[in-house]
Amino acid sequence: MTRHERAGYVAKRLGELYPDPPIPLDHRDAYTLLVAVLLSAQCTDVRVNQVTPRLFALAATPERMALRQVSEIEAIVKPCGLGPQKARAIKNLSALIVQRHGGAVPQKLEELESLPGVGHKTAQVVMAQAFGVPSFPVDTHIHRLAQRWQLTNGRSVAQTERDLKKLFPRDIWNRLHLQLIHYGREYCSARGCDGTLCEICRHLFPERRRGVRTKRA
Repeated sequence: MTRHERAGYVAKRLGELYPDPPIPLDHRDAYTLLVAVLLSAQCTDVRVNQVTPRLFALAATPERMALRQVSEIEAIVKPCGLGPQKARAIKNLSALIVQRHGGAVPQKLEELESLPGVGHKTAQVVMAQAFGVPSFPVDTHIHRLAQRWQLTNGRSVAQTERDLKKLFPRDIWNRLHLQLIHYGREYCSARGCDGTLCEICRHLFPERRRGVRTKRA
């Protein structure tokens, strides 16, 4: 089976398993999604969803968040880890959104990436899930699956992103990104599958007997 044939099967099967994949992070709009994605770095979505209701009760707009003290924000987001850094980033990006963008989350990738605490993956998630712009943010789950299914060599997250964008049609990127995350958590997790156990791994590589060592994101 060629790489393109494997990609075709993956897209077909994930489409059957997750025809309408939900966005894992609870949010109300582009701003609350941005903050939630920022908090999700090195933290589970479950924990973020437990924290954000209290945070957004404190301030749910960049105008209001920019007026809060970093210590107030940190006291709430501390369970997500990296509390001081994330709290400063949330306050500072909120102020910049007000100052530079009139209180609206920018809809250009480079402008998003210029905000404090917003990296390439975070910016792409917002572009895809808030604005519907075809994007392919690669997280640890997607990076792992792409290697196990030999859709990339896994040299880097950036390389994985480039390879997946070449393999899959642009019009399914946003949906497929979510489908891969859900499958990676539910069936092909880091510990629950080694590249030989889950349905898709077994279908793509029926003769594989040894587990696959994947490179970290």
